[in-house]
Amino acid sequence: MKKLIKRDKKRRLNIYLIEKEYFIIKYIFNNFNLFTLVRWSASEKLKSLLKNNSKTLLINKCLISINKKRFNKLTTFSRHVFLKLIRQGVITGMQKSSW
Repeated sequence: MKKLIKRDKKRRLNIYLIEKEYFIIKYIFNNFNLFTLVRWSASEKLKSLLKNNSKTLLINKCLISINKKRFNKLTTFSRHVFLKLIRQGVITGMQKSSW
């Protein structure tokens, strides 16, 4: 489990560093005022950037348990971790209700 969390943190940092370069290359690729050769080389570089660095794979995982199942778009936690945080009182304004 520690290995997965460490790898996920490393992957998130890598995505964060590549993000600026991705937007610059995408702007060059979509700019029709530039030469075709420049735009073509930008598209090739864009393909090489996106092979293993998908941002959606990182967003759709729980930050603590690295579980791929998030129950809500507003939170970045899985259901189990979210209930644990509510019980501990970390998330303000929420209580675990029992029926």
